[in-house]
Amino acid sequence: MSRSTYQLMIREFSAGTTSLTDIIQLERQLLDYSLKKSEAVAGYNTLIAGLEKLIKSKPVQYIIVACAGLLVGWLLFSPSENPAPATHEGHEMHEGHSHDLVQDETGVWTCSMHPQIRQDKPGKCPICAMDLIPVRKGSGGGENSDPKAIQLSEEAAALADVQTSKVSRENPVKTVRLYGKIAPNEQSLQSQTAHVGGRIEQLNINFTGESVRAGQTLAVLYSPELFTAQQELLEAIKMKQPALIQAAREKLRLWKMTNAQIEAIEQSGSVSPLVEIKANVSGIVMTKRVNQGDYVASGAVLFDIANLSSVWAMFDTFEVDLPFLNRGDQVHFTLQALPGKTYTGRIAFIDPIINPSTRTARVRVEVPNSHMELKPEMYATAEVSAPLQGYKDRITVPQTAVLWTGKRSIVYVKQPDTSTPTFLMREVELGPSLGNAYVILKGLSEGEEVVTNGVFSIDASAQLEGKQSMMNNDGEAQPMSGHVGHTMSGHEGHAAHGTSAAQPEPAGEHAMFGVKGSCDMCKQRIETAAKSVNGVSSVHWDKEKQMIHLQYNPSKTSVDAISKAIAKAGHDTDTYKADQTSTTNCRVVANTGNKRILQPGQATSPSSPLLSFFILVAIFGRA
Repeated sequence: MSRSTYQLMIREFSAGTTSLTDIIQLERQLLDYSLKKSEAVAGYNTLIAGLEKLIKSKPVQYIIVACAGLLVGWLLFSPSENPAPATHEGHEMHEGHSHDLVQDETGVWTCSMHPQIRQDKPGKCPICAMDLIPVRKGSGGGENSDPKAIQLSEEAAALADVQTSKVSRENPVKTVRLYGKIAPNEQSLQSQTAHVGGRIEQLNINFTGESVRAGQTLAVLYSPELFTAQQELLEAIKMKQPALIQAAREKLRLWKMTNAQIEAIEQSGSVSPLVEIKANVSGIVMTKRVNQGDYVASGAVLFDIANLSSVWAMFDTFEVDLPFLNRGDQVHFTLQALPGKTYTGRIAFIDPIINPSTRTARVRVEVPNSHMELKPEMYATAEVSAPLQGYKDRITVPQTAVLWTGKRSIVYVKQPDTSTPTFLMREVELGPSLGNAYVILKGLSEGEEVVTNGVFSIDASAQLEGKQSMMNNDGEAQPMSGHVGHTMSGHEGHAAHGTSAAQPEPAGEHAMFGVKGSCDMCKQRIETAAKSVNGVSSVHWDKEKQMIHLQYNPSKTSVDAISKAIAKAGHDTDTYKADQTSTTNCRVVANTGNKRILQPGQATSPSSPLLSFFILVAIFGRA
């Protein structure tokens, strides 16, 4: 009851409406209420003070941190309530494969990357572990359709941009592309030499590239030998001995003195030790080998002169193109320095020797150069249209129509008289390449229509339908039941139920079973142990899935022998425990339901909350 109620009763008592007994009783109740309220406040304050004192104590703080650490550890490391079903992790259920795909009416499933894999139910590819896809069947065709043919709807052919063209016979012409440069005509090269030894007194050619004309004085040479020969001529004239006179004249002629110069010496009776060196031809000085004041011997080369009115275009030709080139073939070439202009010439010479470094031979084309546009060392690009003499009247197809596997060459031929676009794979024998086309030696007939664009799309459809294709030459493969074609143990616990494929792969049988390991060292040890068994051709251990894939020859070994060899190396398999005498540096822990691989020093999930607790305690204590 409140204080206002008490005051109201006092007023009523004054008015005579309330008795004194009621007022005393009410006052007593108010006193009791105030006393209980004071006691409650005192108790609450005492409790708060106790809790504060308790929280400040170290043991209680450790307990709070421990509870928080356990809670955090449980949230982080507790296993999922609905774990995903394991596929190849060593469980005993055969239903581990994904069933996201809906089985088609044919009941055959294949791998998009390995079309040779065939199974009668969805699952994983045993080679690459990709989800299997249902084998797509054709939409049906006309009555004349071949069972091995590929049928596409009009819409699918349009989306794949499938284009075809009819083949015909023609005389193939191969376009050979050549690269080279301009060079001086070696037949016009001249070396200007000194016919008599002496010293260069005067040099009229001062730099390389200077033009000269025939008969021009190139240099003046001082020669003591020439001086002596002239004196011998004058002495022979004084002695009037015709034989000596003729011999002296011939000696001067051998040193390239003209008859006019000799007659001038005879008439004047004077000699000179200087002799002029004249240019033999007109042209360009390619090399200047002397300077004024040099001493030169008889026969020394002073200048190299080339007549550039006719030049050579020298091209490098690969040895594979040499059979298609002949002397006299017309060549069209362009120069980088003179774009837009085309020059023409004919092959004058083909080098009979192959350069061992570049594996090319030089091809020479002689080109007139009356306007001096072509300069030595200019780069040139040429094309030669060479008729194939040995391949006349042959079928040719565009290069885009041929799929080449390394061993086989195939094309797709459009089938006539079909209601939907239908294509049949055809293996052909290729002749020479024409650059953008091939000569077909065998496999096609004139008038047939081949696919020239969209070939890969048609071949992909053939692979998905299990028919003959670029990578599958055997055509339809028999479907496997389960994992037929390879033995499975471990996650299935038995060999695959079903019959073997009609045509086993040349590498032998494929097997896979569970092997425990945890690191790259385990991978190397497991694969080495499996390869050590005679008859095993290839091995691959998947660390994540804890499965080993191998190809082996069943006539030489068995899965049991391979599993035993791996167990002897120190790793548990589905059928054998690891040899205790073999020691490994890796720790393998198996949990029921799901397998977990633990690295050295790694704890299992039950101790993870405890680990979190100790970490939090250490952090709190440090703080």
